Amino acid sequence: MPQIQTDSSRNKLEIQKGGVIMDVVNAEQARIAEAAGAVAVMALERVPSDIRAAGGVARACDPGIVEQVVDAVSIPVMAKCRIGHITEARVLEAMGIDYIDESEVLTPADEVFHLKKDDYSVPFVCGCRDIGEAARRIGEGASMLRTKGEPGTGNIVEAVRHLRMVSRQVREISVMSDDELMTEAKNHGAPYEILKQIKEAGRLPVTNFAAGGVATPQDAALMMELGADGVFVGSGIFKSDQPEKFARAIVQATANYQDYELIGQLSKELGTAMKGLDIKQLSAEERMQERGW
Repeated sequence: MPQIQTDSSRNKLEIQKGGVIMDVVNAEQARIAEAAGAVAVMALERVPSDIRAAGGVARACDPGIVEQVVDAVSIPVMAKCRIGHITEARVLEAMGIDYIDESEVLTPADEVFHLKKDDYSVPFVCGCRDIGEAARRIGEGASMLRTKGEPGTGNIVEAVRHLRMVSRQVREISVMSDDELMTEAKNHGAPYEILKQIKEAGRLPVTNFAAGGVATPQDAALMMELGADGVFVGSGIFKSDQPEKFARAIVQATANYQDYELIGQLSKELGTAMKGLDIKQLSAEERMQERGW
């Protein structure tokens, strides 16, 4: 089973390919996630589907909930702060959280500036829809990316779109001349040095998980098939009929994403998946993936 390991050269956590990170809102869910084989959990007050249903402003999780989750599991615990919210991030850092997610799932605090992640001792994960957004977040110090789907919808289409977009753009950059790369950096508002790293390596310099809309074992396997290093699953597990069974099935499907016979078996008798939402029904203002820049 994939595990989170410490990279001593950067003193940051690295996540091996094939892992699943699960959103949880209490200690009981965190224990279910760990028992199912999750490599980490994301502590939240509400999963994305509930955030969407409730409307209003979504803020960082109650620190008490974070502490309960930390005490309940031995795997790393992540928690979200609002985009640009220095204090929320500093509080999580002071708590000794393992990873901070500067997340578009919460209501942005700053519409101009993202956090400068290099200023913190805790590693950050951030969302992206294309290579420009990915490079900007890496340039700010993000140690991990997640391609943005549309959270809380149970609809995989946007996660597929953005993972394919980033993968295609990485391939395009890898064959560009330096002059073309300079133009690409200008067009995307992205740091040239980061794009240069991507060109030379032929890949992103950080781990990239898929997130948003993963609702079934087959969804999780699809994201791996398309090149993700792993998956985040939020509402998809604990809004299903059988969370424990769904969690185990998604972990196994992610780790064995080309074993189609196994995935078929894992997908049997799971009960009803979370209720889905057609992305076309959401206005631009309602789409969480639009937050961030």
